[in-house]
Amino acid sequence: MNDRHSPNVLTGTRIRERRMAMSRRQADIARAVGISPAYLNLIEHNRRPVSPELIARLASELEVPADELAEGREEVRIAALREAAAHPVAATLSPELEQVAEFLARFPGWGQLLIAHARRAGGLEKQLVDLSDRMTQDPYLLTTLHEVLSAVTAVRSTAAILVEEGEISDEWRRRFHTNLHEDSQRLSLTAQALVAYLDSFEAEGSAATPQEEVEAWLAAGAPAAVDTPQLASDAARSMATQLEVGLHQDQIALPDQTLIDALVHNDAKTDPLRLAARLGAPLDLVMRRLADLRPAGYEGAGLLVCDGSGALTLRRAAPGFPLPRPGDSCALLPLYQSLATPQVATSQVVATPDGRGFRTFSYATRSQPLGLSGPLLTTAQMLFMPLEGPAPDDALPIGPACRICPRGACPARREPSILVPQTGPSGATDRSL
Repeated sequence: MNDRHSPNVLTGTRIRERRMAMSRRQADIARAVGISPAYLNLIEHNRRPVSPELIARLASELEVPADELAEGREEVRIAALREAAAHPVAATLSPELEQVAEFLARFPGWGQLLIAHARRAGGLEKQLVDLSDRMTQDPYLLTTLHEVLSAVTAVRSTAAILVEEGEISDEWRRRFHTNLHEDSQRLSLTAQALVAYLDSFEAEGSAATPQEEVEAWLAAGAPAAVDTPQLASDAARSMATQLEVGLHQDQIALPDQTLIDALVHNDAKTDPLRLAARLGAPLDLVMRRLADLRPAGYEGAGLLVCDGSGALTLRRAAPGFPLPRPGDSCALLPLYQSLATPQVATSQVVATPDGRGFRTFSYATRSQPLGLSGPLLTTAQMLFMPLEGPAPDDALPIGPACRICPRGACPARREPSILVPQTGPSGATDRSL
């Protein structure tokens, strides 16, 4: 039907479904709101516009709030249900997306319930990912847990000695009791600190590691690294100071206006390699400046940098891009592929788990800062920009890290995901992982 995608397609459908649910006749509703049954029939089949005044009268007669019938609100709900259906967990369920509008019109309550559950599940997934990161990357947490385990081991060892058969002199017994008391005190204080720290996870908005503090500082526009709220630790301030020096040196080597002027030429605008050739500048410098300046054509650009071991040394976020976790990244990222082909620029379109597309440019360089007798160092960079609309079908699927990636089938998966139920050989869901 040609009117299926008209602005009021859902308004008429909701009116019809509500009237039928109340077992009311078209003629009775039309008479009550002051229109003809024929006109109401056209409205219900989405062939006539509905004024706000008429929607208000119809809503009153159908005993629903006016905004349940008006257009606009339902489109948000449809988008929410489509987003829920795009989750990899729903891939094997094959939800009928073409009937989502009819479903919401006929069962608005069930629709709201599904949307609420999907949003809550999304929030819990994000919290689970954050907690997983903190549990594996937070140095304070790791140190505190080690202290707890150390105190528990000491208490257990002392208690085992005291309950052993055989005589223990009074002097040694006093020593063991003193050690037991001190270790118990240490365990109690450390456990209290650990509980307080864990309780702060949900409310705390600060970064967990110095690297994340630096990334928050960059996201805030890289203000002066001294007395900046984003930089709470000494390590983060030191890292930010070094990065600030590097950014300033890059800006001197390739000034903002020089880069902007070179981007005026359309043939080089979307190709950093040709842009670098036009500027006569190193490609890695041009990529860093594009991520820092984000000029026209590179709005929202992000940057990843890693060393030869694959360890990330810099993460600059782009909206919607799943930043790899420090020490636990997606092996399919073009960033890592470029390590095998240094001095060769590559371009690849990638797709995130939620279907967003990003155009990436990767480039690795090698250097010998200590001369012929020193080590050969490799550094790789990946510049990435969001695409308009969904990712193309031939885009490379990537994710944040295996344990928090919802993709079920991935040739590079190293460990099961905590976001997707695992299935055993028989196909039954295995929740023991």
